Amino acid sequence: MSRLRGRGAPVWVRVLLILLVLLLLAALGAFLYVRNLTAPAGGAPYTLEVKPGDTLGAVARELQDKGIVKSADALRFVMRQNGTAGSLKEGLYDLNGSLSVQAVADKLAGPARIPVVNVNVPEGKRIQDIPAIFEKAGFDGAAILTFLKDPSLSKYAAGKQKNLEGFVFPATYEFRPKETPRKIVETMVSRMNDEFTPERVARAKALDLSVRDWVILASMVQAEAANDLEMPIVAGVFLNRLKDGIALGSDPTVAYGLGKDLPELDRSAGDFTTDTPYSTYTRMGLPAGPINNPGEAALQSVLNANRKLADGRDALYFLHAANGKIYVNHTYAEHLRDNEQYR
Repeated sequence: MSRLRGRGAPVWVRVLLILLVLLLLAALGAFLYVRNLTAPAGGAPYTLEVKPGDTLGAVARELQDKGIVKSADALRFVMRQNGTAGSLKEGLYDLNGSLSVQAVADKLAGPARIPVVNVNVPEGKRIQDIPAIFEKAGFDGAAILTFLKDPSLSKYAAGKQKNLEGFVFPATYEFRPKETPRKIVETMVSRMNDEFTPERVARAKALDLSVRDWVILASMVQAEAANDLEMPIVAGVFLNRLKDGIALGSDPTVAYGLGKDLPELDRSAGDFTTDTPYSTYTRMGLPAGPINNPGEAALQSVLNANRKLADGRDALYFLHAANGKIYVNHTYAEHLRDNEQYR
């Protein structure tokens, strides 16, 4: 008796099945390959700095070398697909190797962190002191001094003095590491100009002070007052003396005119009788210009001066005593009495 033998599938069907399996294997391989290329590369944290002119290709290769992405080509492909290939901006990008290529692409398409250097310019510093502050922060102090000596950068200093003394605002600034010296000085001048609001200028005018006079007086208050609370008291004494035609007698103006620091003044050497355009002992009225760069508290103290004693008399003399207190009087005799008692 003969056996029945099943008939096999046609050859073309078997060939088609083999081809289909091969295509599936190829697709799976391609998928696994792409997934591997776009997976986190495992590199350490890295801050990418994008500079003007940097291309996506160069950036992608840098990130591949640093272990942030496995494939520069994969990063470029993803960003082109996302339509963000042209989105690189100058600045810093904080990345790490735990990010997928898509996550890296998203970060590069987002805002860059702009590198800045914080520079603190304290209140009461002279123009000559400021370049060293910027030098320590990595800037060209000599170049900055060149622009600090250019009074034309402030309309209030132009034509009236030889530098910008008094017209650069003391504050903490954020500057780009490669900011130009001119831009740095212009920024500080602009910030000082912000203090000269129409309302404040009108209040200064009511005191018979121009903006420059106001700054000069504020610089004296800045140098004389031991703290912000004393500033309106000191300002009141100076304003009253100006009104009454009494010499201001401010030691810091003498020091500035002689090119000295305050502790260097020597009465026995004739410092207080030596005449300079800044000495408020040998000359009446305000000194020839600001003696430092006053801050907001000093500027405001002139406009909000405390000009009266508790008994209603004008404040005309003040004394910083050894106990840290300030004593204010109307007459010179009272001032001498306090000098004898508290100094």
